[in-house]
Amino acid sequence: MKEVFCVAVFNSTNHAIQGEKILKNRNIEIKVIPTPREITASCGLSIKFDKKFLEEVLSCIQSRALNIKGIYEIMKQDGRRTVNKVY
Repeated sequence: MKEVFCVAVFNSTNHAIQGEKILKNRNIEIKVIPTPREITASCGLSIKFDKKFLEEVLSCIQSRALNIKGIYEIMKQDGRRTVNKVY
């Protein structure tokens, strides 16, 4: 089964928490997760969300000038994960 989702990676835990508050206030379905190791080896928090919310998440991040490392699309299929930077 194929699963596709996006992850917003922040420069600090504080920025991730700010992002969580902003996106939840916009009623965007999100989940705070540890940053996937395919993206960075350092510890940190990221925000996972459905790809259908990508444009809205980008808009929120840009309008609030949140400091992010990037947004990545992750596809899980047959036990493998593919990671592509989308922003």
